[in-house]
Amino acid sequence: MTQAQTLALVADIGGTNTRVALAEGTQVRADSIRRYSNAEYPGLEPVLRAYLADAGLASVAGACVAAAGPVRDGVAVMTNLDWTITGAGLTEATGAGRVAILNDLQAQGHALGHIAPQFLRPVIAGGHRPGETMLVVGVGTGMNAAPVHDTPEGRLVAASECGHVSMPVRSDEDYRLMRFGESHGASAHGFTGVEDVLAGRGLERVHAFVSHEAGALQERKAAEIMAALAAGDPVARHTAQLWVHILGQVLGNLALTHLPFGGLFLIGGVARAMTPYLDEMDLTAHFRDKGRFAEFMENFSVTVVEDDFAALTGCAAHLAAGGRG
Repeated sequence: MTQAQTLALVADIGGTNTRVALAEGTQVRADSIRRYSNAEYPGLEPVLRAYLADAGLASVAGACVAAAGPVRDGVAVMTNLDWTITGAGLTEATGAGRVAILNDLQAQGHALGHIAPQFLRPVIAGGHRPGETMLVVGVGTGMNAAPVHDTPEGRLVAASECGHVSMPVRSDEDYRLMRFGESHGASAHGFTGVEDVLAGRGLERVHAFVSHEAGALQERKAAEIMAALAAGDPVARHTAQLWVHILGQVLGNLALTHLPFGGLFLIGGVARAMTPYLDEMDLTAHFRDKGRFAEFMENFSVTVVEDDFAALTGCAAHLAAGGRG
């Protein structure tokens, strides 16, 4: 068989860059990964054609892309990029006989079980039953989660928009933050959802709230907050503690909603940046703070995924399992 008959093209499309690679079965060829600046291209198809030309390939057997935006009826509309991605466009650009378009969080769900152990960092010990439901939770530019079900017909990663549910309120401080978030900042919209306090801009909002309560409102970018936290700044530390408290509540609520006895898996830049602080700020206690169900919460483990190319692996796994769409 020729390379074109055995290789798949996989791509992870972010708001700024697109990463493209070749895969054989579930394995992504690490030496084939290339990064393209989206600003230099009018759409995805020219990126894929350029990649194949550089690789010396006229076509591939299959193509699957992960898009940072909603996917409906096989069409992806990028959230922070003026690109629309269709199956017909993928076929035309790659010559693939089988194509698929996934939401980026769905691609991460398909990667579970195919990620090398060195890229998995446990942060909450608990049950981990192979074959049971898992939950992938993204905390980065946005916030969302998707349950992962292995069925006799194959893996199903269900779509969700749970990042926009109400922020949980467990304490007086939580309530004050919720009210503060309704009106503070350019992105305020009269409602404080989970994403509004946990995503990158959410961390900035929490810091603004903490500094406001301390008597001197400070507007800082997420990277500046993390730098201040590393330097021991008390406002940044209080911000991180409150953020971890809310994250624990949200993860605990999601665990009780979906019963992911196969584990919860955290992805995303904000989650990874906060990982060194999750233990000392007692994420486990906040996660298990469920009254008479506290002991039941010991059934669930939480792991941070530290693989930058997991979405590519998920695309490869989806195609290898016969996935379309």
